[in-house]
Amino acid sequence: MPKSPRFTGAPRDFSNVETWVFDLDNTLYPHHLNLWRQVDEKIRDYVARFLDISHEEAFRLQKDYYRRYGTTMRGMMTEHGMQPDDYLDVVHQIDHSPLTPNPELGSAIEQLPGRKLILTNGTRKHAEAVMRRLDIDRHFEDVFDIAAANLDPKPLPQVYDRFLARHGVDAAKAAMFEDLSRNLEVPHTLGMTTVLVVPQGTREVFREDWELAGRDAPHVDHVTDDLAGFLKIVAAPRR
Repeated sequence: MPKSPRFTGAPRDFSNVETWVFDLDNTLYPHHLNLWRQVDEKIRDYVARFLDISHEEAFRLQKDYYRRYGTTMRGMMTEHGMQPDDYLDVVHQIDHSPLTPNPELGSAIEQLPGRKLILTNGTRKHAEAVMRRLDIDRHFEDVFDIAAANLDPKPLPQVYDRFLARHGVDAAKAAMFEDLSRNLEVPHTLGMTTVLVVPQGTREVFREDWELAGRDAPHVDHVTDDLAGFLKIVAAPRR
C-alpha cells in the first residue's frame, strides 16, 4: 500500500497556484518501472559507438557529463561536437509498454484548478508516448521539451526563463514537480512552489547518490512519495 503523502516544512503553499508544471520521467510514473533505464542503456551504447570506446568508459563519461552538464547530450555536444538530432531520435526509441493507464493520477491532475504543462529534458515525442500510455495526455496543455529549450537542459536558468516566456507563466503563481532536487533550485528562486517527488524504496532503484540528495534543501517546499495522493490533498481545499 502506498505511503501517505509527506509534506515537509514549507514556506510556500498552493493557495495562489494557477499553473502546475510537471517534469516527466520518474515524476509522472513510478521509479520502480525503471523506464528510464532503457534510455540510460541506449545513451551508453550511443556514446560507446560515437567515441569508439568500451561500454565501461562510455558509462563513466555518460554519468560524468550528466552530472556536470545536466544531460549527457549537452556534454557530448560541448566536449565532442556531437550533433543532437540522431542522438535524440535513437536514445528515446524505447519500449513504453511497462506504462499502463493511471486513472488515479489522471483524476488528481484533472482536479487541479488552472493550467497543466510538462517541462522535460526529453523529447516531445517521448513525452507524448508516456502521457498516452498513462492516459493523462488530455489533461495537459502543452509540452516544453529539449528542442523548445534550444537544447539547453534543466537546471540551466535560461531553460526556465524560456519556458515561462513561451507559455506566459507567472512563476509566483506556479508550482513545479520534479524528481531531482537540483532542478527545483532555479524555479524556487523564481518564486515557484516546489515539490520533490521521491520513490518508495529509493535505494532499490538504480540512481546516483547525487540524484538522491537535496530532500531537505531550502529550495524544496514539499516532498511526496505518492504524487496522486499528494495532488488530491492539494486540490481538495480549492474545490
